[in-house]
Amino acid sequence: MNQIADAKPSARPDPSAPIRLVLVDDHRMFRSGVKSELVEEIGHGLDVVGEAASVEQAVAVIRAQRPDVVLLDVHLPGGDGRGGADVLAACRPLITSAESPVRFLALSVSDAAEDVIAVIRAGARGYVTKTISPNDLVAAIRRVADGDAVFSPRLAGFVLDAFGAAAGEVAEIDEELDRLSAREREVMRLIARGYAYKEVAKELFISVKTVETHVSSVLRKLQLSSRHELTAWAMHRRLI
Repeated sequence: MNQIADAKPSARPDPSAPIRLVLVDDHRMFRSGVKSELVEEIGHGLDVVGEAASVEQAVAVIRAQRPDVVLLDVHLPGGDGRGGADVLAACRPLITSAESPVRFLALSVSDAAEDVIAVIRAGARGYVTKTISPNDLVAAIRRVADGDAVFSPRLAGFVLDAFGAAAGEVAEIDEELDRLSAREREVMRLIARGYAYKEVAKELFISVKTVETHVSSVLRKLQLSSRHELTAWAMHRRLI
């Protein structure tokens, strides 16, 4: 199946180069475990260029290395006591860089709504829990590196709830959003958050073919050409 994600432009200057990765977690054994799980990708599709165990160490390593993606634990010692959110705040200029933005993917044992919302508000592009499989983690890293927003399905609901009021306000005045049907809006939000077509179909109890039809319609109505553009469009309107 030819999904839109396959045709989207990469956010990285050289998409053929390994994704440069920094691991931030206060448990050394966990960092070692992540590297061992990703061993087949490291040296090929991924390159771990730094590690950190605290807020201060993380900020220093990220500023020095300017990686493509940071795997960020939510609870870290140091800073102002906000853990991962402190790292994101200190790295804000790197996150918003137009040339080579640093993307953050939260990887935490916590699935609490307040933790999810705090790091997403601070600038993380996604949030997954440490129960994620190695293959899914690699896929999430690649999506975030390309500019997608990625969430575990259950956690995505927290984000929708947190930004629901803002999304409702935008819907009332946004002529582009008003072009979409209610079902197209549902599909749009899931696709923009990084769901695969099969995941959208399962979530909405519709067929994959119907998802494809809705996505094509959404892109045509919004005059967009890729999932990357759709994610940027939705993020600008605080819909995800």
